[in-house]
Amino acid sequence: MRKALALSMMLVLIAAVSPAQKADRRQQRAEKRATATAAQPPSHPDVKYGPYARNVLDVWLAKSDKPTPVLVSIHGGGFRGGNKSVSAGLLSECLKEGISVVAITYRLSDEAIAPAQFLDSARAIQFIRSKAREWNLDPSRFAATGGSAGAGISLWLGFHDDLADPKNPDPVLRPSTRLTCMAVTSGQTSYDPRFIRDLFPGKDTYKHPALAQLFDVDLSKLDNLPQEKYKLFEEVSPINHLTKDDPPALLIYGSTMDDTGIHSPRFGKVLKEKMDALDIECQVYTGGEGGANQTMSFVKKHFGMK
Repeated sequence: MRKALALSMMLVLIAAVSPAQKADRRQQRAEKRATATAAQPPSHPDVKYGPYARNVLDVWLAKSDKPTPVLVSIHGGGFRGGNKSVSAGLLSECLKEGISVVAITYRLSDEAIAPAQFLDSARAIQFIRSKAREWNLDPSRFAATGGSAGAGISLWLGFHDDLADPKNPDPVLRPSTRLTCMAVTSGQTSYDPRFIRDLFPGKDTYKHPALAQLFDVDLSKLDNLPQEKYKLFEEVSPINHLTKDDPPALLIYGSTMDDTGIHSPRFGKVLKEKMDALDIECQVYTGGEGGANQTMSFVKKHFGMK
C-alpha cells in the first residue's frame, strides 16, 4: 500500500513538471556541456578588468604576425550562477583560424541587481580593447558569444549605444564597447517581464525567478511596480536598443517555436522581424539546427576572413 502511494505521488510530481520546465532543464544540461572550461590553458588566466571580485577574465591569444580579431565568451546561468568559460571545440577552432578568445565573468544578481551584469561586461570589452597593442589584438574586430544570459548580454552590447567615454579619468572606460557581430545560443532578446508576458499569452514565463532576482521585484505585482523598475526593464532589454547602424546577429535555439519557456526561439523571431525591417542580417536557427559550424562561419564572415 505504501509503495503504491509513493508511486502515485511520484507520478503526480512528474506530471506537475511543465513542458517549459522540462525545456529549461534540457537547456541547463546543454549549457553545462557546451560551456565546459576549455582544456587548453589560457595565455593570461584570471586577469582583473574591474574593481569587483568577479571582474576577471581568461585570455587565449592566437599566434599571428598581425593583430588578431577577438571572440568574447560571456557565460550564462540566469544571472545567478556560472563562471568564465568557453566551449573547448569553439576555442580550438578560433585559435586555429587566428582568432583570439576571451572568457569573462561578471557580478551575479545576488551581489548586485541589473544593470551591473551588463555594465561589467561592457567594461570587460573596453578593458580588452585597452590591451590591444600589448596582446596583438585588432580593436576593430570584436565579436561576442554566449548562451542564455550570456546571449542576452552579448546582444545588449551589440545594440546599445557606444559607452565609450574618451575623457574619463579611468582609462579602461575610454575605448569603445561596440561589436562587429554577435553569435549566441538560447538568447532572450528582452528581459522586460511585460514583453515576455505578451510574447507568451496565458503563460507564467514572465515570472521566472531569475528575472525576479535580477530586478529585485515581486513579479506577481508586475502592473504595480515603481516607475524606476519599468525603466530598468527597458534599459537592459537588447531589442529596445536596436537601430539601423547595429551589427548582424546569429541566434541558435535548441527548441521549436511552440516552446513557451525562457529559452524559446520566439525571442529570436521577434528580433529577426525587427532586424529584417532595418535590413540588418539576422540568422535564427531552431530545433537543434545550427551550431559551432554556423557560429564559426558567421564570425569569420563578419571578421572579413575566408
